[in-house]
Order: sequence, then structure tokens, then C-alpha cells
Amino acid sequence: MRRGLVVAIDGPAASGKGTLARNLAAKFGLAHLDTGRLYRATALRVLAAGGDPADPETAAAAARGLDPALLDDPRLRDEAVGRAASVVAAIPAVRAALLAFQRRFAGQPQGAVLDGRDIGTVVCPDADVKLFVTASREERARRRAKELRENGAPAIYEAVLRDIEERDARDSGRRDAPLLAAPDAVIIDSTGLDPDQVLEQASRLVTRALAARP
Repeated sequence: MRRGLVVAIDGPAASGKGTLARNLAAKFGLAHLDTGRLYRATALRVLAAGGDPADPETAAAAARGLDPALLDDPRLRDEAVGRAASVVAAIPAVRAALLAFQRRFAGQPQGAVLDGRDIGTVVCPDADVKLFVTASREERARRRAKELRENGAPAIYEAVLRDIEERDARDSGRRDAPLLAAPDAVIIDSTGLDPDQVLEQASRLVTRALAARP
């Protein structure tokens, strides 16, 4: 069966990649997977069991036994879960356990949009469209703090900025599948852009890719 169009979107935390992925999927009728939720769900399982997210065996076991229904758990948005997710994501055994799930999702015939940290480099290196969405750390911290406040959580900008910087260091510095743009990815800097402007840039690339398919 012919594989549908695959769009790979990577980028650091709070860059706007998730919003773009959802908008692109809705616009072009593609399935969407926020792969960060897989790592958050793994982290949530570890934390809920009282385990240590940095322990490779504990984290890998949680990833292997992951229930897809957990991807809709509202607790995935907790900051503690987000920090733990960045820790478990640096464990090679966790990434290996979740890789097959992501590739199966990408291979569905109706096509898919996947966003994360290593989609264009590891998960779907043959994706039809590769995007790397970024923004300044200050802008990303402002967005995250605003999101937290709107959800009723206390958020101090300086603390959120430190968390963003620490997460960037972990994501970019890990040995296995570090955060980086694929050589053939189109980089979109969303600093100062609203979601519609980012969607417009990406939509042109998806439309071009669709037209080029045999």
C-alpha cells in the first residue's frame, strides 16, 4: 500500500512546532502525532510509580509498556512531567522502544504530520517535507509562561527561561538522537510571527510536495 505524505517537524520546546503540526494536519487532512507526548507519557508512568526518570531500566520498561490511551491524559502538561520527559528522552533504550510506534504512525496511507525533536533526522529521515521550527529563548519562555498562567499554574518568567535553557541543553547535548535540524530541513524562525503566518510558510512547502508526488 502506498504511503501517504509525511511531514516531519522538529524544534525546541515552545517554538510553535506543535501548533503548526496541528494546523497543517487539519488543513491537509493528515493524521497528527505529537511525539513529545510519548516521552511525557513515559515520564508520567515513571513518576506515578515513584520511580526515577533517570534510571534507564525503569524508564525503558515504562516506554515498552506504554498505553496509547495515556497520550490524552491532562497530566502530561504538568511542568514536572515535562522536565522528566526531557530526562527519559535522553535514554537510548527509551527512544528505541518508542521508535517503532512512531514509524508505524508515519506509514499510514492517509499521510501524517509528526512533530518532535528527531523526526526528520531519525524517525522519518525520508519524510516528504522536513521543517525545523525555532524561536529565540526569550520568546519561547514568554510563550510558555503565558500558557502556564492561562492554565491556572503559577509561572515566573525567569524560572521558565531557566527551564527552557536547561531543556535545550539536554535535548541538544544528548548522545542519542540530539535535537538538530536535518540537513535538508527548511528552518522557520517563529519569533515575532503569529501561528497563521507560520502556517502560511509551511503550507506552501506542503502544497509543493503534494504537487510533486507521482
